[in-house]
Amino acid sequence: MTGRSLAPRVAKVRPALVRRLGLALIVGTLILGIALPLVSLLHLALQARDGSFVGLRNVLTFLSSPALAVSVWNSIWTALVTVIVTVPLAFGFAYTLTRTCLRGRGLFNMIAAIPLLAPSVLPAIALIYLFGNQGLLRPWLPEGFDIYGPWGIILAHCFYAFPLAVLILSTALSTADARLYEAAASLGTPARRIFFTITLPGARYGLVGAIFVVFTEVVTDFGVAKVIGGQFNVLATDVYKQVVGQQNFPMGAVIGFFLLLPALLAFLVDRAVQRKQQAQLTARAVPLVPRPEAGRDRAALLYCLLIAAPILLVIGIAAWASLVSYWPYNLALTWRHYDFAETDPAGWGSVWNTVRLGLISACIGTPLVFGTAFLLDRAKDMPRLADVGRALMLVPLAVPGLVMGLGYIFFFNAPWNPLNILYGTMAILVLNSVMRLLPVTYVTATTALTAIDREFDAVGASLKVPGWKTFFRVTVPLCLPSLLNIWIYFFTNAATTLSAIIFLYVADTKTASIAIVNMDEAGATASAAAMGMVIAALCAAAKLTQVGASALIDRRRRRWSQR
Repeated sequence: MTGRSLAPRVAKVRPALVRRLGLALIVGTLILGIALPLVSLLHLALQARDGSFVGLRNVLTFLSSPALAVSVWNSIWTALVTVIVTVPLAFGFAYTLTRTCLRGRGLFNMIAAIPLLAPSVLPAIALIYLFGNQGLLRPWLPEGFDIYGPWGIILAHCFYAFPLAVLILSTALSTADARLYEAAASLGTPARRIFFTITLPGARYGLVGAIFVVFTEVVTDFGVAKVIGGQFNVLATDVYKQVVGQQNFPMGAVIGFFLLLPALLAFLVDRAVQRKQQAQLTARAVPLVPRPEAGRDRAALLYCLLIAAPILLVIGIAAWASLVSYWPYNLALTWRHYDFAETDPAGWGSVWNTVRLGLISACIGTPLVFGTAFLLDRAKDMPRLADVGRALMLVPLAVPGLVMGLGYIFFFNAPWNPLNILYGTMAILVLNSVMRLLPVTYVTATTALTAIDREFDAVGASLKVPGWKTFFRVTVPLCLPSLLNIWIYFFTNAATTLSAIIFLYVADTKTASIAIVNMDEAGATASAAAMGMVIAALCAAAKLTQVGASALIDRRRRRWSQR
């Protein structure tokens, strides 16, 4: 009797114990991969070069340095100009996608996403071929215009940040309530007044989010400023110079924390915006479905064509430059620049390292983030530990990649740290990539899990089906599209990253993004463009595979539902 009475208790305790152990292991991993590197960065910022404690002396030195003050101002004003240019253009593009009956909407969506599939340095290289000293469009430029400097940084960032702003603004504009527009139309309100009194206020939170995302992207990016910035100093390149050039690690840590401030501000504003946005949504809202309107739809098509043209031009120039024998003197086409061994000691090894980094990051990160989201969603009996886990999952959203890379070099390369065996291996690049990409993937996984009816768990429990079977037989299949999105997000971002790993690689783990910068420094710009196109092609192939797999899953689900 005693054995029989204990059996149900054991059955109940065992899943709870597994959940607690799993959640504790995940929280420990997050502390190791996120919190401790940032603590190490803070600790180093308070030290002198000889390791002695100096408090805020490094901060005061930074604030009193005229050169560093110039870098701060350069970073701020280039970011502001990029925001002023990019956000209105992205708003117009998102508006045409969501509020008009645009022909070819899917095609324009794909074109807008192209910059995300290539390393951020690729548009900078393309702009050099367009507007550089021997650029294709150089004769048409005004006298004195120089692409090597702030305008090159701004143009390249406009290209790279545009799809990020479009994604945010499209989401904001697609949640409109049709009842407001119907009421305004019935009252005879002019279209212009409807736009300024309903459309803009309804999308204001998306606009705020887009502004801060673009601003943070420009301030914290390293690759664009390194390739096309010339002698124009910004904070991101100053960090690199302090750490790599002068070996002044404490000052590099101080500048890293200053880079953290705009990202932290953007994170806090985004959190506040999301809370207010959720409060505005109601269950009675009616989705707005645009109606055909010939003049407006033709104008929308023309606008999208005007936006798509420079995106395709930049990518097209990069592809062409990678095939030209010797720009601009010999324009015969050749595959010679794709023989990377001529210009980089690693040759194609950098590409294979990129593929390895993307695949391993995706294959480890996807189950990690999905399992974490599942455990946090079910952790009703561990509220405090779950809150710590949720907070740590979102921390990288406020930490630029360059800052996290700095934290990793100081923490994992410390002599006292037994984990310093990871430094110089592919493992530390994978760990950095996975930790840095957790926030967006975690939100995606949580959204997918909350859409599943909890009745599945209840039915499984009533039938005495183990929870792990319900998870693999019901939860995972229902979340397959989201899992594919998470996988491709890990792969493409890990494959194109530069800032986060610029301090962590060694010769054997050098990726294509780093090789592109090295080739450009050595004057092999055509080979750098070629390697950028290879990575873009790999990411595009992965994205198309994901789209095809998602379509196949949708077809099978429709067939199953019709039975």
